[in-house]
Amino acid sequence: MNERKFKISTFKILFMKVTISHIKADIGSLPGHTVVFQPVVDEVRTFVKENGKSLISDFYVSSIGDDIQITMIHDKGIDNADIHELAWNAFKAGTAVAKRYGLYGAGQDLLKDAFSGNIKGMGPGVAEMEITPRKAEPFIVYMMDKTEPGAFNYPIYKMFADPFNTPGLVIDQNMHDGFVFEIWDIIESKKIFLGSPENLYDILGLIGSKSRYVIKRIFTKPSHEKIPDENVAVITTDKLSFIAGEYVGKDDPAGIVRIQSGLPASGESLEAFSFPYLVSGWMRGSFNGPLMPVSQKDSKMTRFDGPPRVVALGFVLKDGKLSGPVDMFDDPAFDGTRKTAMEIVDYIRRMGPFEPHRLPEDEMEYTTLPHVLEKYKGQFEPIEGAVRKKNLGVTTREMD
Repeated sequence: MNERKFKISTFKILFMKVTISHIKADIGSLPGHTVVFQPVVDEVRTFVKENGKSLISDFYVSSIGDDIQITMIHDKGIDNADIHELAWNAFKAGTAVAKRYGLYGAGQDLLKDAFSGNIKGMGPGVAEMEITPRKAEPFIVYMMDKTEPGAFNYPIYKMFADPFNTPGLVIDQNMHDGFVFEIWDIIESKKIFLGSPENLYDILGLIGSKSRYVIKRIFTKPSHEKIPDENVAVITTDKLSFIAGEYVGKDDPAGIVRIQSGLPASGESLEAFSFPYLVSGWMRGSFNGPLMPVSQKDSKMTRFDGPPRVVALGFVLKDGKLSGPVDMFDDPAFDGTRKTAMEIVDYIRRMGPFEPHRLPEDEMEYTTLPHVLEKYKGQFEPIEGAVRKKNLGVTTREMD
């Protein structure tokens, strides 16, 4: 069977388009930013169950750390006002319970008083994809806590562009052409589409700056004009610092990754997290630390409000219904990764408030530095023989 015929059969329209919507928010936790409170989770689940009957065909409510996550299946496409309002009102209902118990940060991700037609820009994180279902439609929902959207850059690159992680890119004819990366500049609010492997070095040049350039979506490459490119991965990228006009939080991102049948296998997708790479966030959103893959039961945030963690839930979608999830990191195969992560924690914590453990000033969520500078305003003196580089904002000595 040639490549074109295979791809047509793989992504043939077997049913109507289906949308997977994953929406998450921090609406209160205990005792600090440690773990969600079960009565709040139950309230969110009950609200979606009772009010989503005419909107969604299935859903699943999960959590990581202090974030509650709602995965919904429906046929209304992305950015649908009714779906977003359902999630918003579910979080509002959960917030009411959180406030009744006096939970810390109750409703902190709900930045507006009322729903305004789209949940984007209102605080919660959103990852959605409208797909053409295959005969078997497996996917993994990855949920992170105590970090930022750019934390997904490394593993998504490994899954969809690195043959050392994903040998299917070499030995599977249906992956050999690579994938298309949609990359967002979250500072300038711009995006670009770059294909791999032909633009691989350019992709790396951008996504290595993970606090600015983040992977938003991954698409297949169409081999024929009649075969639509399929969205196969999507990441939440809502930047709360710019939504609220001030830095109110790292984003604790989540992502949906479709797997198998011309896409990374389950094991290839999970392999991208076998190395505890450094991410930004952790304590007060102001420190670098290793990302540790854990089971959902081990996702409470303890040591130094962390370390940053990722949970993976595996589902199969069929006829609008979900089977699963499987708690993918609940496996001793990742014990070595977790051990390495804690060795990194022991090492880097000894640096205390010094960079690079502490983030640079402009990336810190919480900082008293402006107050320190105000206290000593007018007391800084020019350095003799130095000239200021205006474009870099640094001081350097003149060279003879």
